[in-house]
Amino acid sequence: MRKLPMPTEQEVSEGPQSVSFRIANGNARQDCMLQTTFPTKVQAQKYLLANWPTIERMARDALAAGAIEDGQIKLMMS
Repeated sequence: MRKLPMPTEQEVSEGPQSVSFRIANGNARQDCMLQTTFPTKVQAQKYLLANWPTIERMARDALAAGAIEDGQIKLMMS
């Protein structure tokens, strides 16, 4: 099993990492951001990919509810 990289000094000082992604909204794309508790971008991205069906469903539910903040859907890792 491959070890995950250690957080860089910058990542440590930034704190928990977020990952941006887009979902289709008709012919347009909707920007989304997932705030995680992981210290590195790599770990945050792996979490997004491993949990994509659930995260996409959460983003679509937020889109349907009109929960768009500053042009972006913001999700928190649970």
